Amino acid sequence: MTRPLPDAPLDRGQVRYTRGRTATGTRVALVTGASSGIGAAIADRIAAEDGWRLLVSGRHRERLDRVADRTSALALPVDLSAPEGPEALVQDAIRAAGRVDLLVAGAGVGWAGPFATMPPVAIEQVVRVDLLAAMRLVRTVVPRMQAERRGHIVLIGSVAGTVGVRGEAVYSGAKAALGVFADALRLELRRAGVRVTHVVPGVVDTPFFARRGAPYTRRRPRPLPPERIADAVWDAVEHGRNEVYVPAWMRLPVAVRALAPGLYHRLAARFG
Repeated sequence: MTRPLPDAPLDRGQVRYTRGRTATGTRVALVTGASSGIGAAIADRIAAEDGWRLLVSGRHRERLDRVADRTSALALPVDLSAPEGPEALVQDAIRAAGRVDLLVAGAGVGWAGPFATMPPVAIEQVVRVDLLAAMRLVRTVVPRMQAERRGHIVLIGSVAGTVGVRGEAVYSGAKAALGVFADALRLELRRAGVRVTHVVPGVVDTPFFARRGAPYTRRRPRPLPPERIADAVWDAVEHGRNEVYVPAWMRLPVAVRALAPGLYHRLAARFG
C-alpha cells in the first residue's frame, strides 16, 4: 500500500506573520512533522520551556492547528514532499520570526511490504520526505546559522537506518543515509558554532505504522511513548549531544554488527 495523500489541502496563505526579529533573548524553534506523533510530542516538550518561540509544521492543517493552539505556536502547514516545500517553509519561518535557532526535522513517512512490489511513487515519496526534505531544510537554514555562529539541527532517524528491517528496504535506506549525512554535516559545522544531533528512536507508539500500510505486530520490542523521544531530544539540545539512541540499548545491535558481523547477519536473518 502507498501512503495516503495529505488529508486536507494546504493553504500557506492563511499563515499570519509578525514583523521584525523575535524578542531579544528569545530563541526560535522550528519543528517539522509536528501534526502528530513524535513531532507533536517534541513541540509539547519545547513549549514547556521558557525562552522559546515555537513554529510547527505539518501536512494536516486541522491537527497542526490543534498542536499550535495548545503550545502557543505558529502553524506553518507545508507538504515537504513537494519540490518547493522545504525552502518555502524556511522562508515562512524567517518571515514570521526572523531566524531559526533550532531545527528539528521530524517529518517522516513509511511503506511496508516487499521491495519488489513497492510502487515507484511510494519509493519517491519515502526518499523525498525522509531524506531529501531534511537535507533541503538544513541547506536553507545553515547559512544563517553559520553567519550568526550558533544554531542546532536535530535530525530524527530510526533504528531501521542502523540495522535494516525486512519489508522496509527504502525506509531503512533513507534513514541510514540521514544518519551518515548527520555525521558528515557535524564535521563540517563543528567550528562554526552549529551543533548537529542525530536521534535514533526504536519502535514508537504513533500513527506511523497505520499510515505506512501495515500495523506493528511484534511482541518485542514494545513501542515507546512519543514523549520518551521528545525528552531525549530536549536532553540532547540542552547538553549538545551528537547522537542519541532511544532506548539506549538500541546501540547493541549496531555494536554487534561492527564487532561480529557474522553473528549479526545470522540474528538479523532470524529476527530482522
